[in-house]
Amino acid sequence: MTTPAQSPTQTYTAFANELADASGDAIRPWFRRPLEVDSKADGSPVTKADRAAETAIRERIADRFPDHGVIGEEFGSESDAAEWVWVIDPIDGTGAFVSGLPTFGTLIALLCAGEPVLGMIDQPITRERWTGVAFPDQPARTRFGLHIVHSSSTTELHRSAGYATTPDMFEGAERAAWERLSGSLGRVRYGIDCYAYGLLAMGWIDLVAESSLRPWDYLALPPIVSGAGGIMTDWEGRALRLGSGAQVLAAATEALHGAALALLNGRPTR
Repeated sequence: MTTPAQSPTQTYTAFANELADASGDAIRPWFRRPLEVDSKADGSPVTKADRAAETAIRERIADRFPDHGVIGEEFGSESDAAEWVWVIDPIDGTGAFVSGLPTFGTLIALLCAGEPVLGMIDQPITRERWTGVAFPDQPARTRFGLHIVHSSSTTELHRSAGYATTPDMFEGAERAAWERLSGSLGRVRYGIDCYAYGLLAMGWIDLVAESSLRPWDYLALPPIVSGAGGIMTDWEGRALRLGSGAQVLAAATEALHGAALALLNGRPTR
């Protein structure tokens, strides 16, 4: 009896899980242990755990899919013009990691022709994992572990809970835009990095707006948000892909997203 061939969704989702398992194995020995923290050129922190996790992921991609490209925070780009490209942030939230907070995560994205078709958030300490898929051969969906999850039905800003990693990520006109938006929300919180997007996909929070991001900070996230029923774009409402800018907006519903976009861009809301 022959075994049916796996679909691209099955093949790449299974492989992304292998990558997350490998990165978690590299990260856990360093959590809440004495660890030297270096500063990169942009002032952001980096540790042996970041580098070990990205190395583990890159080695497996090179072995299994040598024709695929890789873009990673710690070791740059390889074959980033390939049809299939993996985008890796080994520890999104290194500041939380070195502070002993389990709100960081490993971000793994797979792009096809620059578009994110698979995204994963893995929290290796709590063993929580969100996986979103947006392949043409499968309906979009997001799983938390084995369970399909859905974003909230919130449509009004004043009833919503909104997050950003830090208000300091907004500069110049962005700060005024964030203050317009955050001032309209029911609750505002800071500081949980990629974990906020996982909570949005599960319906616990309703909106995340951020800036000063790089591709590895956000390309894993659109499939997770949209697969749960939400929407994630840049601040102009454009779909996120390789080459998008530094601003992102994720919301639980289209109505909430539209109202938030209007405030970010200084337009009146209904």
